[in-house]
Amino acid sequence: MKKIISLGEALIDFIPTENGFSLTKVDMFKKNPGGAPANVAVAVAKLGGNSYFAGKVGDDSFGHFLNDCLKDYQVNTDYLLFTKEAKTALAFVSLNETGERDFQFYGSPSADMIFSAEEVDDSWFTGDEIFHFCSNSLSYPVSRQATEKGMEVAKQKGAFISFDPNIRFPFWTNDEDIRATILPLLPSVDFLKISEEELSFLFKEDNEPKSVEKLLNLGISLIVVTKGSQGCSYYTRSISNDLSAPVVKTIDTTGAGDAFVGGLLYQLALLTTQKENIDEFLRDGETLNHILKFANVCGAITTTARGAMTALPSEESINKFLQLQ
Repeated sequence: MKKIISLGEALIDFIPTENGFSLTKVDMFKKNPGGAPANVAVAVAKLGGNSYFAGKVGDDSFGHFLNDCLKDYQVNTDYLLFTKEAKTALAFVSLNETGERDFQFYGSPSADMIFSAEEVDDSWFTGDEIFHFCSNSLSYPVSRQATEKGMEVAKQKGAFISFDPNIRFPFWTNDEDIRATILPLLPSVDFLKISEEELSFLFKEDNEPKSVEKLLNLGISLIVVTKGSQGCSYYTRSISNDLSAPVVKTIDTTGAGDAFVGGLLYQLALLTTQKENIDEFLRDGETLNHILKFANVCGAITTTARGAMTALPSEESINKFLQLQ
């Protein structure tokens, strides 16, 4: 299988040991490895994919813990750098009764934010891979340049480019800064995973078909609008469909979207990583339904346990789940 490169932040999620309390009331947290692109890298690796993570962590206990975790999950960390100039990012999380989250982030800047364009190596890309990123790395000037360079080189080499905005508002100065940063990048994206709330936010309208049409006109090959427990809708230039999510007992939604993306990218990489071949598959409704159902199961299973990487499913657990349906 060809490699999937996830670029961006790796951080420590401090997850509460009990649901139903705000951050002001939580007494105990458990340390968990996290960060959306790092979660995607682990999701791919746990399914058996050829997964790489690119980014920067502090040369501190948390940074080395993250490196060890990624390696333990069989993620290649050749592109992960250490720095003494900043600390590894931390996120404290609270969970309500249904497992939905509230975040408080620490790092100003954290190590992932000073991952620079000079540290993104052209040799990482041959054109025969999938390149994935999120928007947190776009919120700080240095890591934004690194992310944009990764996109540019990947596009030049002909790699398939995947983007999940996964917007975290505390990282940004204001709403317009988010739109002004994200919207110009979309024409370079091949696959966009976006929540229905993010879609409404970016286009300032609550009209999914109209917003999706704008995205397709930008040249995006596959758009998936995720809707939490309601499942997802996918769109290509030729077909679209709505798919329901499996019903599970949700404990913690942390990492569910990353599991979904990892499952989808893993399935694409099983088929091929050549862009022209992927575009062919995107005209096949049966194949797309299979890929998206698999991704939905990945996301659903992840919500049944606490944490992100620790809750991500293996292919064996997904197959067992499907056999019970």
